[in-house]
Amino acid sequence: MEQPLSWHEFEKVEMRIGTIIEAADFPEARKPAYQLVIDFGSEIGIKKSSAQITHRYQKDDLVGKQIIAVLNFPKKQIGKFMSECLVLGSLGTDNDIVLLTSDVKVTNGLRIG
Repeated sequence: MEQPLSWHEFEKVEMRIGTIIEAADFPEARKPAYQLVIDFGSEIGIKKSSAQITHRYQKDDLVGKQIIAVLNFPKKQIGKFMSECLVLGSLGTDNDIVLLTSDVKVTNGLRIG
């Protein structure tokens, strides 16, 4: 286990709830991935992300799903695609990603903490 974070350090990580509004194939990615468009509400707006979640999820099943993402990491260029946030997930038993989601529909943009 890594060195423990202080509460002050944890508060710097801006994790928020967003709803996936589009999911598309990302054939240029080195590992199978989707390009996601995520709505984080009126104050934050729409952000894009690349996610290696093709093993467990179909594109049609992702649209409308609320997920948790980190918004204050630097943007990352992946091929011709600019990823603007990091969608969070846990490593499943088959080395696939299981998205972190809300079990109750909440307002997009709510902060996790």
